Amino acid sequence: MYRQLVHGTTWVALPLLAAAAPMVGAATVDLGNGFRDHGVATPVSNHRGTVATADGQGRNVVLVWLFDHTGGYALLSIDAETGQSRQVAMPFPTGGDCPYASVLSRQNRFYTHFGNHFVEYDPAVGEFTFVSKTAPQMAMSMTEDDQGVIWSASYPQSGVVSYNPATKEFRDYGHIFKQNWAQYPRAVATDDTGWVYVGTGSTASQIIALDPKTGAATTVLEEAERKQAYPVVVRDENGKVYGQAAGGKDNPWIELYGGKARRLEAAPERRPKAYIAESQSLFHRAFPDGKVLRVCDLSRRRLVVENPATGESKEVTFDYTSEGAHLMGMATAPNGTIAGGTAFPMCFFSYDPATDAWQNHPCMGQWNAVTPGNNRYYVGMYTSGGLLEWDPSRPWVPTDAKNPESNPKLIHANSSPTLMRPTCLLVHPDGKTLVLGGTPGYGRTGGGMLIFDLPTGEATLLTHEQLIEHHSVNSVAALGNGKLLVGSTVSAGSGGERKASLAELYIFDMATRKIEWREPVLPGINGYNAMLKGPGDLVYVIADRRHLIVFDAARRTIVHQQDLQPSFGLTNSQQGPRVFVTTPEGDIYLLMVKGIARFDPKSYEVSMVAESPVAIGPGGDYLNGRIYFGNGSHLYSYELPARQP
Repeated sequence: MYRQLVHGTTWVALPLLAAAAPMVGAATVDLGNGFRDHGVATPVSNHRGTVATADGQGRNVVLVWLFDHTGGYALLSIDAETGQSRQVAMPFPTGGDCPYASVLSRQNRFYTHFGNHFVEYDPAVGEFTFVSKTAPQMAMSMTEDDQGVIWSASYPQSGVVSYNPATKEFRDYGHIFKQNWAQYPRAVATDDTGWVYVGTGSTASQIIALDPKTGAATTVLEEAERKQAYPVVVRDENGKVYGQAAGGKDNPWIELYGGKARRLEAAPERRPKAYIAESQSLFHRAFPDGKVLRVCDLSRRRLVVENPATGESKEVTFDYTSEGAHLMGMATAPNGTIAGGTAFPMCFFSYDPATDAWQNHPCMGQWNAVTPGNNRYYVGMYTSGGLLEWDPSRPWVPTDAKNPESNPKLIHANSSPTLMRPTCLLVHPDGKTLVLGGTPGYGRTGGGMLIFDLPTGEATLLTHEQLIEHHSVNSVAALGNGKLLVGSTVSAGSGGERKASLAELYIFDMATRKIEWREPVLPGINGYNAMLKGPGDLVYVIADRRHLIVFDAARRTIVHQQDLQPSFGLTNSQQGPRVFVTTPEGDIYLLMVKGIARFDPKSYEVSMVAESPVAIGPGGDYLNGRIYFGNGSHLYSYELPARQP
C-alpha cells in the first residue's frame, strides 16, 4: 500500500540555498521502427497542498498531496525528525485530475476533493479512512463548520458536498448554480447556524446561500452587482459570514447570516475565523509543538524544520516516486539541444542527444510558447503573458526581474489579463520583432496580441477590441511587406464565456497596427491552431486540429482544403502546440496524435510516415535527422527515413 523510504539527517544553519541542477544521463530506450524514448524530462512532482501536523504517536509529520503528469496520485507523509516517508496511493482513479483545495480539520484529518471523489486521510492511522464518489469534479474551496462537518465547493458548476466525520454521513447536494461557463467557486464559508455560502466566479461573480437541511440554494447578488471577479465570503468570529461581490476596499460588504443577506453601509470590523484551508497553494507551516516547517522541497527532496525556541534548524532528506511533470513547449535550441519547460513544477529542461544527458532548472513561469531565433531561445509564459530570452551560449542564471545578467532574461514582465495563456510566438523575419498571441485571464473573453521590439524593449499590447472583439490570437505567420496572417480562436479564457461563433483569419498591418482584411474562411471552425509560411504568398494552416488548408494571402482565398481526421486523426495539441516541423532541406512534417505525417508542398498530398508507439503530444522540432516530441512527462524522437534523391 505504501513505500517506506529512510534517509539521513543533518543539522544546518539557515538560509539554505538550492544547489545547481546536475546533468543526468537519460538512458535512451530504442522503441523500434525509428522511435526512441529519451526518458522523463523533469523527474519530480509538485505539491498541491502541504501541512505540518502530528501523527498518532505525536511525532511531527508533513503531509503532501503529490501531483505529476498522471494526476494527483498519492498522499506523502514525511517524518520531520528522520525523513522517513510513506507514500499512500489515492484510493480512486484520478483520471489525471488533482487537488485544487484542501483542509486540515480540527480533528487533525486531511481532506481534499477531486476527480469526482471526496477523501479523508487520517495521519493517526496513516491511511485514507473515507472516500466517496461525487458529482463532477474538483473542489476549488473547502471549509469546516462549527460542528466539525467538512464542506466542499467544486468546479465546474458550483457543486457542494458535506461530510460529517463523527457520523460518517456524506451528502452530495449536486450542482447548485448553473451557468453557461465553467465556474471557479474559490470561496466557501458557514455561519454558526449551519448555513453555507459559496462565492463563485469569475466571468460574473455570485454568492450562493445553501440551506444544509433542505438543500435549497438561493443567489445573493443582483445581476447589477455581479462583477468579472471572484467574490469573497469569510467566516467571522462573531458567527456571521461577510461577503463581497469582488475583493477590494472599494467594494461594499454584505452580512450573511441564517440564509439572509444584509447590505452594509460601511465595512464591518472583522475578525476572520482561522482555518487550515486554502487552494492548491496551501502550505501550513506550524507543527502542534511550536516548531515551524521552513522548507519542503520536492525537487531536492529535502525538508527543513526550525525550532523557534532554540533558533536551530534541522534538515532531513526524504524520497518519493514520481512519473514526472507535464511537458509543455519544446524546440531545438541554438546550442544543438532540445529544450523546453514542464508544468507543476515549472522547470526548464534541456536534452543533449550527443551525450544522452539532461539538465534541469527551476524556471520562471510556465513555458507555453517557445521558439528559437537570433541565436537565442524565446519563451511566452503563462500566467503573466511575459517574455523570456535565453542565450544558450552563456551559463544559466536564475531569472530575476531586477538582475539584467539573468539568463534567461525577463524582457517583458506582464501582458495579463489581456494575454495570459500564450498559444503562439513568432520571431519575425526582420530579426527584431516578437509577436505573442494567446487567450486572456480567467473568466474573460477575447485575448490580445503583444508586439515586442527587441532592440528598444518597446512593447505594444493590443486588446481584442482593437483586433476582433471576443476572439483571441491563436496562430500567426509573417507575410511580406510588414503584414501578418493571424488565425483566431473563439475559445474564452479559463472559466470564461464564449461570445463569438466562428474563428477567423485576418491580415494585420504591422505599421498601422490595424486589420486590413478578415473573414471566417471555413464554416464551423473554433480556432486556427497552427500556421507555416510557404513559398510566395501561400500559408499552410491547421484549423480545429483536423482541417489542413493552403491559403493564398495575396488573393485572400483557400487554394486547397483537406479534412485530415478520417485518414490521419487529429494533430497534436498543447497550449503552444508546434504542429508543423520543417527540416533544413525544406521537407514539411505534421505531428499527428497517432504518428508523423509528411506534407508535399507541390502536390499538397499528406502521407503517414510512421505511426507512433505513443500518442504524440506537445511538439516538437527537428534536430540532426530526428523529429522530437513529447508525451506526458517523456521526450521521444523519430528518425526520419533517408531522403530520396
